[in-house]
Amino acid sequence: MGDHHVVIGVDIGNSTTEAAVARIGPDGVDWQHGSLTPTTGVKGTAKNAVGVAQVVAKVLRRSQVDPAEVREILVNEATPVISGLAMETITETIITESTMIGHDPRTPGGEGIGIGVTTLVDDLGDVSPGREVIVVAGPGSDFDDVSAAINTATARGVHVRAAVLCLDDAVLVGNRLDVRVPIVDEVRRSEAIPLGMLAAVEVAAPGRTIRTLANPYGLASVFELDPEQTMSIAPVARALTGNRSAVVVRTPAGDIADRPIPAGVLSLDGERGRTKIDVAEGAEEIMRAVRQVSPLTDASGETGTNVGGMIASVRETMADMTRQDVTSVRIQDLLAVDTFAPLTVRGGLADEVADENAVALSTMVRTSHGPMQEVAEAVRVRLAEDGLDVAVRVGGVEAEMAVRGALTTPGTGRPLVVLDMGGGSTDAALIEPSGDIRSTHLAGAGDLVTRLIDSELGLDDLELAEMIKKYPLGKVESFFHLRLEDGTVHFQSDPVPETCFARVVVLTEEGMLPVPTRHGMEHIRMIRRTAKSRVFAVNAIRALEEIAPTGGLRQIDFVVLLGGCALDFEIPELIGDVLAPFGIVCGTGNVRGVAGPRSAVATGLVSAYLEQG
Repeated sequence: MGDHHVVIGVDIGNSTTEAAVARIGPDGVDWQHGSLTPTTGVKGTAKNAVGVAQVVAKVLRRSQVDPAEVREILVNEATPVISGLAMETITETIITESTMIGHDPRTPGGEGIGIGVTTLVDDLGDVSPGREVIVVAGPGSDFDDVSAAINTATARGVHVRAAVLCLDDAVLVGNRLDVRVPIVDEVRRSEAIPLGMLAAVEVAAPGRTIRTLANPYGLASVFELDPEQTMSIAPVARALTGNRSAVVVRTPAGDIADRPIPAGVLSLDGERGRTKIDVAEGAEEIMRAVRQVSPLTDASGETGTNVGGMIASVRETMADMTRQDVTSVRIQDLLAVDTFAPLTVRGGLADEVADENAVALSTMVRTSHGPMQEVAEAVRVRLAEDGLDVAVRVGGVEAEMAVRGALTTPGTGRPLVVLDMGGGSTDAALIEPSGDIRSTHLAGAGDLVTRLIDSELGLDDLELAEMIKKYPLGKVESFFHLRLEDGTVHFQSDPVPETCFARVVVLTEEGMLPVPTRHGMEHIRMIRRTAKSRVFAVNAIRALEEIAPTGGLRQIDFVVLLGGCALDFEIPELIGDVLAPFGIVCGTGNVRGVAGPRSAVATGLVSAYLEQG
């Protein structure tokens, strides 16, 4: 190999491109600093050249290596992979004509439950003494005027049982009343509340949730419902569960119905036959159908449904990016997860939502082996433009290189499984004592977890959901201390930002990030951990079952976690717990004893180069 030269291994991944630098001389190998950068373009396409050039320049600067010393750059055999996601709602509760209104403002007033006829605040003077009313105040009502009108009516003998306000005035009005009543504010479209109708308002004590209006039989008692009406009103009670306050108005013309939303039918083709499954049957049935025909060779969705459109879109995107015919693109794997999606209740007056059952689908497309030699040539040309004239070649198959790199983790041996959970897919490879290597690629990883968190918390903010996935939580209890999710209390010398006060926050490396939701810290933590378990734990077992040697999972000695998800603060523990019953040693990789779970493939490329002499 000559006296002294430098070789760079470059791993083109789905999300990141990583480089490992080795200075080779008569005395052996001296590993230099590694580096990484976001992958440009779809993995295994010519657009990767930009990202490779960036990471090579970056790693040469960090290692202080003279570009003239670089003899060769090795890239992995990267098969194009692309994933797609869809959230399919199974049912949707439709509440028409404002039959039932559920609402949960941040600062309701008073406490208890009030039942009466909805009456506009300006009409209180016309109400006869002895009548029981719920006062409704629109956006133009001043809190002083509202409280004065209620006190005057009360003095005349009118029984004001509760109030519904448009503005954020519940506490201001409540403090000025002669009689304490439950008050719900922030009802944006209070002018749409039907007047002259029987209504109930309930406000729970601080730290508690409503009981009567969140109970179907409580609603039946308040509104004197028969059994059939009680069955139809059950979705309303479910939508109000967990709220501190609520308003329910019953109108004779109202109607409630559960309408099934066609989620679409999946057609699955596998080496063991064909089958069809309705997405509405849920994740368990879908995955059972996948196992029946697996290994999967292709899948298609019913035309005119979301699942059909999603699969078609993924297929077309891959065909465009790899310059291949759509007919050559196949769905290689599919993961279904049961979840729920908060849907706006139709007829609501304050953006009320009800959690409805849904199925999240993650699909993975893998084309025929792409022309990696073209990618290598594109990398060479791009580097030459940057002044680095060096040979670039495909150094080995990704799975084999990943195993080689993982074996440099101290304490590992064969048989060993590499588990790389990225953004869109879960990749696994097994090396047996004989040196034989098997690999698999499954749909579903970090991106799906982020989508589940975003949907189930109703955030509509994927960036925030990503932060919730990656970092622990805390609850700010004063300007100088917060309670962490493990129950411990953290004190700090500087006051917390005003935007974080009394909020649940994500404890990122840059500081606190408030979570704009009314869910408590324990609920958010439960959603995060459950989402990770339903994706990462399930896929870990699926992957190992596919590549396990004869005799099953108990024949595997070591599992090494690689990639960005291996750096997560709870995923390694979660997967370790799942694999512990099989006697498997599972942990985060430490490539070359220094690089952690990064650079396994890049290290494997250089190791293979050294073995070839």
